[in-house]
Amino acid sequence: MLKAFLIIVVGLAGDPESGKTFHKWGTQLAEASEKLGVPQERLVYLVDQPAEGDTHVTGKATRDELTKALDGIAKKAAADDLVFMILIGHGSDDNRTAKFNLPGPDISAGEIDALLKKLPTKQIVLVNTSSASGPFVEALSGPGRTIVTATRSGAEHFTTLFGGYFIEALTSPAADADKNKRVSVLEAFQFAKAEVARAYEREGLLATEHALLDDDGDKEGSQDPSATGKDGRVAAVLSLGATGEDNLPTDPKLRALTLERRDLERRVEALRLLKDSMDPARYSSELEKLVTAIALKTREIRAAEGATQGAPGR
Repeated sequence: MLKAFLIIVVGLAGDPESGKTFHKWGTQLAEASEKLGVPQERLVYLVDQPAEGDTHVTGKATRDELTKALDGIAKKAAADDLVFMILIGHGSDDNRTAKFNLPGPDISAGEIDALLKKLPTKQIVLVNTSSASGPFVEALSGPGRTIVTATRSGAEHFTTLFGGYFIEALTSPAADADKNKRVSVLEAFQFAKAEVARAYEREGLLATEHALLDDDGDKEGSQDPSATGKDGRVAAVLSLGATGEDNLPTDPKLRALTLERRDLERRVEALRLLKDSMDPARYSSELEKLVTAIALKTREIRAAEGATQGAPGR
């Protein structure tokens, strides 16, 4: 029976606030892994700084630990299995070598390529959500590989939003465009790309990230892949598993209010990652408005919960 292996790597962040966000994204995916058909024994979750309560974390995000993890999977995986790896954090590129930043020595695209070549699986998905990740497409592209990057070049070096929306797509039904209860890599890419564009437009900023997807092995990614295009045909049929329930309230009013608060929380998350691109005064003003809106929305939710609990027959 086909099995999926999931490797989540949360590397270094440029600042503590971004680090918390990256850790949140990784944990969100790790906690959903069982529902996505990946049991704990086939999950690798490496973080830059393991903390108390990290029940899903399996080790520290170092080059040696990642090497050991992939060597271990190479011994367990069969040819028809799927290996899905996602990198969350910051990247760098000096016009010669693109790297993903880790505690200790960083890991280059070429080094990851060498590790992936040890895997016996016919299908590998690697998603690099970091800044300056574009060169990973050319370095890792090949038969049986679907490569996704948050940027189109190594020059796009600002913190990226793509990872949060990509993980949101994988862990909820929101991105399930064809309503088959599974979110494909292509659907997740398209959802994340649209949400990233919306976030930049909302703040009136010029986008500093342009995601790519390559699944035909030609070392050239596409910004607009599709199920019938040059890139996107393989990604359209690859997925980790069923998305499961969305864990939202069944009461229509509570559900709507919860979704509104969730949207506000995501806007705060995006705003914080865009901080370096914004005027400080405007950033502070926007953040204050959103935090206030979340507090008011929370008050509405509590009032609605009280009304629901007190309703006859409840």
